Amino acid sequence: MEFFYSMNFVWLLIIIIALAVEAATVSLASIWFSIGAVVAWISSFFIKSVPVQIAIFLIVSLVLLYFTRPVAIKYLKVGKERTNANSLIGKKGIVIMSIDPLKNEGQVKIGGQIWSAKTSDHDKVSKNSEVIIKGIEGVKLIVEKIADEE
Repeated sequence: MEFFYSMNFVWLLIIIIALAVEAATVSLASIWFSIGAVVAWISSFFIKSVPVQIAIFLIVSLVLLYFTRPVAIKYLKVGKERTNANSLIGKKGIVIMSIDPLKNEGQVKIGGQIWSAKTSDHDKVSKNSEVIIKGIEGVKLIVEKIADEE
């Protein structure tokens, strides 16, 4: 009977540890295990078999992890800060300061805003050239020169 009560304590300890890890990381990784531990803790009052309690813990935790984590991440946008900068990708801009990969300088004006820029192919692009935005690295646009029509 003493072991039965000690398993209650073990499940409570697992709940606390999993919640502490979740609070420290905020990555939606261990919250599912804390929920599984809660279910196992509740089951420990009715089921004395430790292997069954462990099975309940693992099944609940893994099912929640597999089925609900992707949905939670999608709606809570955990780990990624959304910005409107990504809306610039695919748009055209004008080089207002020549892009020189050796000097690590260059600026592009797009939509009334001035951005630092570099080329995707590490080529120079002269002032007043038209470029297309291919991506963003930190605070720099990754651009590619639009071929001159001849």
